[in-house]
Amino acid sequence: MAQENRYVIIREDLLQDPLTIISDGLLIGRLQECELLLNHPSVSRAQAGIKNFDGSYYLFSLRPSNPVKLNGKPVAENEALSPGDTLEVGPFLLDIDSSDDALVIKVSLQIGTVVEATDASSPILGTKMLQPLPLPGDKKAAAKARPAPLPGDKALDIFWDKRIREAGKMVRPSPLFPKGQRRAGKAQFNWTPTTDLLSRWPVSLFLWAAIGIGLLSAAAAYWYTSAYAPAPVSHAHAKSQLEVFPPIAVRANANSCTSCHSFSGNMEARCTSCHTAQGFVATVITPHAAAGVGCVSCHAEHRGRDFKPAEAALATCTECHNDANRNLYNGHKVSTPHGGTFGYPVVNGQWVWKGLDDNEWGLRKIAIARLPGETDEKWRSKQFHALHVQRVRALPGLPANAQGELSCSSCHKTFNPIDRQTPRTTCGVCHNGSLEADTNRVLIPKEKPNCISCHVQHVKGRRHWNPSLLALAQ
Repeated sequence: MAQENRYVIIREDLLQDPLTIISDGLLIGRLQECELLLNHPSVSRAQAGIKNFDGSYYLFSLRPSNPVKLNGKPVAENEALSPGDTLEVGPFLLDIDSSDDALVIKVSLQIGTVVEATDASSPILGTKMLQPLPLPGDKKAAAKARPAPLPGDKALDIFWDKRIREAGKMVRPSPLFPKGQRRAGKAQFNWTPTTDLLSRWPVSLFLWAAIGIGLLSAAAAYWYTSAYAPAPVSHAHAKSQLEVFPPIAVRANANSCTSCHSFSGNMEARCTSCHTAQGFVATVITPHAAAGVGCVSCHAEHRGRDFKPAEAALATCTECHNDANRNLYNGHKVSTPHGGTFGYPVVNGQWVWKGLDDNEWGLRKIAIARLPGETDEKWRSKQFHALHVQRVRALPGLPANAQGELSCSSCHKTFNPIDRQTPRTTCGVCHNGSLEADTNRVLIPKEKPNCISCHVQHVKGRRHWNPSLLALAQ
């Protein structure tokens, strides 16, 4: 059974009555579990301990990084205590005395300070050194011969390990707290990494991260087909050789995913870079660009091998441009064009057709130029007639010139006065429906308008005009 000792604590700093503690040892620190509680930030949680050994009281330093000072000298491991000794623990002064069979500890708090004088040769000249003020009438007892420090055989380790563990702060001797002098040379540390410094939480963190990534990968693989590739790409993007001449693409896609999809860059830019060839340039008209409409808005993919993106775009015109579509495109609304009719370029005697810009007109290679001072109305009329007369092949049933091309009489029955009513009914003869050139398969029903026969979407596209409408010379 451990030896019981008596400790008398006099708290002058708290103005409390003396307190007698009977214990096998006294723990000093700022934890609530310490018998001598010194509540100050500069005091360690469990800083020191006092224990009787062979009739003498010894002070044990439990925090080498924050040692207790005995009569102004830091205590490295342990020192014997004698009446008249003074301990400095942070801002607290502990005066040691003995009474009968008890160790008396009087606790006071340092408040006042004095400035230590320095001479001109002092290396700390100009630095204020704070020293505790001596208490009036306080006379230290004459120092008595004290026992030598206990040998470092850890005879009291069991006691202190138990006490510090109970206090919640275990400090074991380790290479992190060297007891000897620092090594000479460039080395600035005195410890070697050991396995006790390893932390297990990063291992568990990486393990859970790997499990999470694995689950996400499995889910992505499971749902890939429906989420990313609901159907194969069309034959146009799956073939390995170009079949249209002049080519409308730089190279055949050969069913490659990375031709369209990449980690960097958008898909619209990849469409444009591939479909810039001799027979086609993937431009987007200004109204569509302002509305945020791009290539994939009209030419969808992953709809199956037999799906034709170019033909699907023809139906997209009326699917988007109708009164039932309430969506906004960058703030722009859409409606059914021309009131559901083919649309005539003149309304109330004014040209509502905007005409072609300089770039579009230059691609037509028609030898008609705008004259200086020519009004917009006059220039639009000249463009409109130049695009049709003596350029487009007349369909059966329409008057034509000797070469089978449209002439003035193809649309106007009289010229003095000019017939302006008949052309309103003849537009639909040419600007209706669409047939596939090779198979005559119906792409747009005959009673439906062919939007792109007037509203050209891609400026340089030799196939945007219905080939059956062009004269052989063209």
